[in-house]
Amino acid sequence: MRIGILGGTGPAGKALAARLAASGMEVVIGSRQRERAEEVATALVGRWEGRPLALEGAENAEAAAADLVVVATPWDGAAPTAASFASTLAGKVVVSMANALAKVGDELQPLVPPRGSVAAAVQQAAPAALVAGAFHHIPARGLANLDEPLDADVLVCSDSDEALVATIDLVNRVAGLRGVAAGSLSNAAAIEAFTAVLVNINITHRVHSSIRLTGLGEGRR
Repeated sequence: MRIGILGGTGPAGKALAARLAASGMEVVIGSRQRERAEEVATALVGRWEGRPLALEGAENAEAAAADLVVVATPWDGAAPTAASFASTLAGKVVVSMANALAKVGDELQPLVPPRGSVAAAVQQAAPAALVAGAFHHIPARGLANLDEPLDADVLVCSDSDEALVATIDLVNRVAGLRGVAAGSLSNAAAIEAFTAVLVNINITHRVHSSIRLTGLGEGRR
């Protein structure tokens, strides 16, 4: 499967790109500037020399043409970016991973973006796309370190059964991650907002904590 990451040169995007490529997937890191995307792809391959990372850098238009697309731009750019490629994204599974957060005093607090969540705004911007929300609670630093094993559940929400299944399958291809169906896209508001709690915990305790759900049993999603 060929995965495209729109806005893939930021911390979250390039971390996910490296982890997906390390899991055997072909990944296109997208950017508004091809040169920047190519630099990031080359740097990731060089950093993890010896690992067969199928990474390439390209303009966002090429990333949007992939089989499955992840929107990894800053939260306020997610919907405009999706809108600019709405026709290309039509009928395609699109994963929104951004969180709307703002620093208030000494802590990060959640914002309420248009439509209530970033994922819902992406769906409105690309109405024919099959949008899912996922990867909100995985710290970018831990995701980027391929020598660090992962152990986390990834909550996945969507109004499309196809997007839900495809996104959970994508998550499950990454060692140490388990995709968990978390309801309709309306739940993205609560999922995204909870990221502020996790970030503040990580800052306070100087850790890279994520979410692990109990009571599901092995293999349940």
